[in-house]
Amino acid sequence: MPPDPARHAPQRARGGDALNGRPPSAPGSRPQRGRPGGRGHGRRRGGAPTQARLLAVRVLERVDLARAYADLALHAALARSDLAPVDRALATELVYGTLRWRGRLDHLLGRVLDRDLEKLEPLVASILRVGAYQIVFSERIPASAAIDQSVSCARALGADRASGLVNAVLRRLAHELSALALPTLEEDPLGHLIHALSFPAWLAERFLRRYGPEEAAALERALNEVPPRTVRANPRRVSREALLEELRTRFPNAVACRFAPEGVVLGRRGDPGRDPAFLEGRCTVQDEASQLVVSLLDPRPGERVLDTCAAPGAKATAIAERIGEAGRVLALDRNARRLGLLRRDARRLGLENVRAAVRDAAEPLGELMAEGPFDRVLVDAPCSGIGAVRRNPDARWRVRPTDVPRLAEAQAAILRRAAEAVRPGGSLVYSTCTLLEEENEAVVAGFLAERPEFHPAAREGLPAAVAPLVGDDGFLRCLPHRHDTDGFFAARLERSS
Repeated sequence: MPPDPARHAPQRARGGDALNGRPPSAPGSRPQRGRPGGRGHGRRRGGAPTQARLLAVRVLERVDLARAYADLALHAALARSDLAPVDRALATELVYGTLRWRGRLDHLLGRVLDRDLEKLEPLVASILRVGAYQIVFSERIPASAAIDQSVSCARALGADRASGLVNAVLRRLAHELSALALPTLEEDPLGHLIHALSFPAWLAERFLRRYGPEEAAALERALNEVPPRTVRANPRRVSREALLEELRTRFPNAVACRFAPEGVVLGRRGDPGRDPAFLEGRCTVQDEASQLVVSLLDPRPGERVLDTCAAPGAKATAIAERIGEAGRVLALDRNARRLGLLRRDARRLGLENVRAAVRDAAEPLGELMAEGPFDRVLVDAPCSGIGAVRRNPDARWRVRPTDVPRLAEAQAAILRRAAEAVRPGGSLVYSTCTLLEEENEAVVAGFLAERPEFHPAAREGLPAAVAPLVGDDGFLRCLPHRHDTDGFFAARLERSS
């Protein structure tokens, strides 16, 4: 469970091939361009750069230098700005589009650059990537405007010495783009996954080993798409059917989720966080896979449930809705600010059966069991977030292969502590939004080897909503290219009576 600022950050811009995660029709080709429209998109030859572009470059430089979370960095930068809505949308598009397609952009820039892109200072590399993104993917921005604005950005940000390099490289890219072929899946599967579909080599190699060329490519294409906007009905205030009928008046493409019993998919546009149904507590923004983790946990009315890594709270509030007023949820997180988001959501939804406490779940939890162990415990563990990169495209570049063993060690520690809080006959669910075996199957296998009193729940006894997604090993797996959800893993482990 990586930090999830997406609920409270500006919505991604949408529209156009680049924003929907689709590459141009021919590798390396440049799409047909219409006339630029809207303030901030136009051409300002020789003038000052647009503030939207300056903001995007600064955010990307911070992501590159400090490994900052793009959602948080962009949200903070926009909050400090006075940009008009159209300019905010452009800045958002440039940040997320450049991050999503950074692998392809770096490959193309490397073909027209006489030095190693990685050896350039981060500011200059960010300017080149933002300019290249506009040249390669934008249908609205002429290449000449993208080049002029990139040169202006270099000058405005104190990189005058690099303005000539920026101008020469981007002009050459625009001129030679149609001739710059990308590796094909048939001739070079790994090169295609890295350079055409824009994933770091270490991740592409893992996907290729696990899924094979065709499915690995399908997975990466899905992870490059803009995700659907999905909400969960609050059954205390509205049925899913009534919510769906209401939301269709504002989201014409809204449909019931395929698996999650309370879920509604709104389409890929709009901001459900500003919708009256959300503001008035009739629904919560939550991906379908995340909803299904709670379905797998299957909390019942009147039960006591512990959520060990709860913030920002979508799963904790879903549990609270299910267990009713007679039940209790204890929601832990070591981040006090993020727990504040959970408390705010509980108030919005009218839930008084949630108690939040600042706590590191890797530490002993004994004193939290004054009333005895819990009926059910959820460990939605901090993870690499690789299954959710379509929401947070920077994760693919921020996470390093050396991070994975460290994360797995922390996940195992939290799972061990959580097991101590499960009553005999109770249930423990371990979940992540990553696709890496070291953080998923390996963590569960190690835990089961240590704790023989736990065993995977029998598949036939699991709730009907999750049954189609559970494999022969008893583990739930949601995959973007198969289910149009975030990539999630979850295992329900039962404690012997």
